[in-house]
Amino acid sequence: MKYEAIVREADQLGVAIYEKPMSPKTKGLYADNNICINRNIQTSIEKSCILAEELGHYHTSSGNILDQRTVENRKQEKRARSWAYERLVPLSAFIVAHRTGIRNRYELADYLGVTEDFLDASLKRYQEKFGISTTVGKYTIIFEPLGVLEFLE
Repeated sequence: MKYEAIVREADQLGVAIYEKPMSPKTKGLYADNNICINRNIQTSIEKSCILAEELGHYHTSSGNILDQRTVENRKQEKRARSWAYERLVPLSAFIVAHRTGIRNRYELADYLGVTEDFLDASLKRYQEKFGISTTVGKYTIIFEPLGVLEFLE
């Protein structure tokens, strides 16, 4: 999903987005219907991934969760990331990519408009959730090694 589309989605929800210079290790922050994205992020693809995660905090988190030493804060962080993975890399996208002829992770990340790191993290999250594979309709999505099987009727 393109950065501008996620910005429009946030705007429709009443979430303001600001791009500001931040320390290199801080890529984004969410608080009180405001998202700050590090202006120094080089690509709009990476900004899209960061923005989706911060929008995930809007949908799934509450309170100050900056201190990741607490279990509850880590759970909220994981929920926000999972929301972003499901938003930018939905299971249906694996099927569409398979039918389109996408054959490797690089092509898939490019097709989905996400970074390879974000794609890898989403695959790991899906493995945590479903195990090595899951079935969607007549398709079985295998997460490692990545592939899609289509069952004929």
